Amino acid sequence: MQRIPRVAFFTDTYQEINGVALTSRQLTDFARRHGHPFLCIRGAAGTQLTPDGSVTNLELKRGPLSFELDRGLWHDPFLFRHGPDIGRLLEDFRPDIIHVVSPGDVSEIGTFYAKKRKLPLAISWHTNLHEFGSMRLGKSLAWTPDRLRRGVEKSSEAAILRIVMAFYKLGQVLYAPNDELVDLVGKHTGKPTFLMKRGIDTQLFHPAKRTVNDGVLRLGYVGRITPEKSVRFLRDLELGLKAVGVPPFRFVIIGDGSEKEWLAGNLENADIPGIKRGEELAEAYANMDVFTFPSRTDTFGNVVLEAFASQVPAVVTDAGGPKFIVNPGVSGFVAHSAGEFISLTARLLNEASTRRRMAEAARLQATGESWDAVFNKVYDGYRVALGW
Repeated sequence: MQRIPRVAFFTDTYQEINGVALTSRQLTDFARRHGHPFLCIRGAAGTQLTPDGSVTNLELKRGPLSFELDRGLWHDPFLFRHGPDIGRLLEDFRPDIIHVVSPGDVSEIGTFYAKKRKLPLAISWHTNLHEFGSMRLGKSLAWTPDRLRRGVEKSSEAAILRIVMAFYKLGQVLYAPNDELVDLVGKHTGKPTFLMKRGIDTQLFHPAKRTVNDGVLRLGYVGRITPEKSVRFLRDLELGLKAVGVPPFRFVIIGDGSEKEWLAGNLENADIPGIKRGEELAEAYANMDVFTFPSRTDTFGNVVLEAFASQVPAVVTDAGGPKFIVNPGVSGFVAHSAGEFISLTARLLNEASTRRRMAEAARLQATGESWDAVFNKVYDGYRVALGW
């Protein structure tokens, strides 16, 4: 019988709407459901210690000097004031391994205690910080000549990647959400790197939750409405679809972010209701006909799996993690250019039989993606780090 490691998990985001938070919640729930000893330490609005079966949850209150890294994502440079309490809790819990998720405020504390107590450290890669950073810098330099801006973006991306990889080299075992990133992280760190995909709740996200049938086709997007998601391309998509001729359609854009007002002012046919959760989100997915995801920076793209579970085929770009989810020509399309993204979306809108076939294949594919399978492999990685 395999030994079950005692895991202390430090995450910088938990209740927010993003892939890291979703994975953190699911990993914690996996440990609880299977009775694995698990300590989850995370930032929150207040400090609270809560036992939940085999799981112990410690929420740490962020202070008034916290600042927002992105909408809803906070960093407290003085969070280590909770260090003594965390140290005592770790002493009682006696973890075999510590797992952190990023170079954020909570993860920094976990990394410190892993080194202090000489415990193996696992680090999972969830966000392409180097790409996000360079894109945002490029946006701030929009007034400069294109050649200069592109040069600054390229050099800043390389510099940020070196800094981030220095952090990941501190781990004994690493995780990444797609094969491309597994190779990247392993190559730059020289550490064993395991695939850590994401699963899907196929009962929550289900085609039976569809409530509209008005003859209007709905193009869906779910996620942060921010520059690194390339959401302004949705305006190009709208214009391109109208130019080639398609049945009546409307965008349904779920989420929030700095580009929300721009989209509201530049899309002619769009509903942008903000953030949705739970059953409301599941209904919104089920009411979509095609999922259009123009991001080129996502490391995985769990929203694509949520669309698949809702029986919605997807069109994605050839950059980032979503291209590994879509089975081209079966559950959706992978576009290699902006023009191809428009033409493939038009094909799905114009060809009802193709859309239905891909929708059924997407749902079938999603039913085989369970969180338990994902996290069983994560625990295998823990055992490698522990030499078990």
